[in-house]
Amino acid sequence: MLRVGIGYDCHPLAPGRKLILGGVHIPFDKGLSGYSDADVVAHAIIDALCGAADLGDIGTQFPPEKPEYENISSLTLLSKIAEQISRKKIKIVNIDVTIIAQYPKLAPFTFEMRKQISHSLNIKPSQITVKATTTNGLGFIGRGEGIAAQSIALIGKES
Repeated sequence: MLRVGIGYDCHPLAPGRKLILGGVHIPFDKGLSGYSDADVVAHAIIDALCGAADLGDIGTQFPPEKPEYENISSLTLLSKIAEQISRKKIKIVNIDVTIIAQYPKLAPFTFEMRKQISHSLNIKPSQITVKATTTNGLGFIGRGEGIAAQSIALIGKES
C-alpha cells in the first residue's frame, strides 16, 4: 500500500540569523526566524512524511513550547521522524520539495540539500528532488520578507 503526504512551511526573513535550507547554510544577509533553525525545507518534508505516515504534524511531534527544540537543527527533527517511520515498517519511496524564494538564488545549493536530507532520512539522494522558484516579485516572498517550501512524500510498506 502506498500513501502520500503534503507539507508546507514558511518563515519570515530576519537580520542576524543564519539562512539554513535543507540543512545547508546559504550565504545571505538574513536568515529565517523561528523557534528551531527555521529550515522551511526540512519542516515541509517533516509535515509531508507525518501526513503520509499518520504521525500528526510537526507541531504535535515537536511542540514549540518545549525548550529542547529551541534552536535545534531541523535535520535532527527529520531524523527523529525517519526513526518513527522505520519502526512502523514503512519505507520512503520519494520526496519532492519546492522552495519559494525571491532571493537568494538557490540552484547552486540544491544538490547539497539533497545529500543532507537523504543522510538524515537514511535514503539515497536520488529519492529526493529539490527545486527552487520565485514569485516574480509578488507577495511577501516577492518583497523579500520570507521564504516558503512545499513538499510531497510517497511512502509504502516494507516488503
